[in-house]
Amino acid sequence: MRRPVRIDTLAACNRHDQLQTVMASRSLLPMSLLALLPAAAIAAPADPPPRVSWETAARLRYERVDDDLFAHTASATTLRLRGAFRWQITDAWEAFVEGEAVGALGDDYNSTANRRTAYPTVADPQGVELNQAWLRWHRGANSAVVGRQRIVLDNQRWVGNVGWRQNEQTFDAISLQAAPLKDVVLRYSAVTRVHRVNGDNAIDRLARQRDLDGHLLNAAWTRGAQRLTGYGYLVEDRDVETASTATWGARYALAPSKERPWGVTAELAGQRDYADNPLDFAHTYWLVEPSVVAHGVTFKAGWEHLGGNGRHALQTPLATLHAFNGWADRFTTTPANGLEDRYVAAGGQFDKARSHGALEWQAAWHDYRSDIGGQHYGRELDASIGMPFSPTLKALVKVAAYDADAFSRDTRKTWLQLEWNPAPLAR
Repeated sequence: MRRPVRIDTLAACNRHDQLQTVMASRSLLPMSLLALLPAAAIAAPADPPPRVSWETAARLRYERVDDDLFAHTASATTLRLRGAFRWQITDAWEAFVEGEAVGALGDDYNSTANRRTAYPTVADPQGVELNQAWLRWHRGANSAVVGRQRIVLDNQRWVGNVGWRQNEQTFDAISLQAAPLKDVVLRYSAVTRVHRVNGDNAIDRLARQRDLDGHLLNAAWTRGAQRLTGYGYLVEDRDVETASTATWGARYALAPSKERPWGVTAELAGQRDYADNPLDFAHTYWLVEPSVVAHGVTFKAGWEHLGGNGRHALQTPLATLHAFNGWADRFTTTPANGLEDRYVAAGGQFDKARSHGALEWQAAWHDYRSDIGGQHYGRELDASIGMPFSPTLKALVKVAAYDADAFSRDTRKTWLQLEWNPAPLAR
């Protein structure tokens, strides 16, 4: 707002005790989480009549990239179509299958699959793929999901679906969620593969997908406008050993409210080499972001730190990277000297009397520096405006301007987008 699954795997997991057997071979934690589920909740009720629905969505986008590293300007007009079948088998069991197709008008851009390397990259390749295919058991806040699925944790700084790109990032995984106490939610995912946004046709095999042995642990306590999260993300990359990392951290978020117009977000984490990674490193991540609401506008100021040592830096390859460190995407890979992103941002609504909904706007300014070495990488200005035409149709205009100093080159990006999300058709 997708991941390979075998039919025999889905069939083998149609009972809860069999799901426990599959998970026991990977980690003791899933067993512990399942033990928290009330015994009475595990017994499925009598099956109601099958309920099925068909879901569709479409997104048309034009993206222009003027990057001084290239002699040509990229121009990409792409259309994404999605179709999904959802089957509510019983009140507790649900199956979901979603396909995705991306087409393009012209190829004056490097899609990572069309060999147009003289142009800047717009990572929206053409193709048809299985996006999601999973079986889910759920009862209240407790659930278990097996198959190719979307995994979104917290603000997606470490793990997300990269929803901005036309081809979404999904995971082959078994995911468990339990709520053992009031206001507490525990999540665990055992991940075997990530399907990346470059798609199955990317020239670089490693840009298509990665085989992983990942264990994603996330525990959250929520009370009113407060949320405290502790996490541990242990990811062994079996295709690229140097990308194997263990990240442990905590995040606190206090959202503004009517009684208190200010809020704050703070996060601290450490990342080390993991599994068979031949490198030896230890990096620190931290974020401080106060916010305040005044006259209907939310103002934020932030300082995000991604540590580096001159040879290697903290990385977040499973994140929704476009949402962080500027929309120009200059820092999707953290430079070896690390990154300090100091920014101010604002957002709100206007023309609230419109019959189809208010216009939504955002703007941000970033100043980028190195963690070590005293380099000033550059600065960036981002802005967007969204316009709903109906409850299911929305347009977006978005721009990003990066001015380079000691890193990369000047880059200008422009997006024009129209997105359609109708309600599911039930039968």
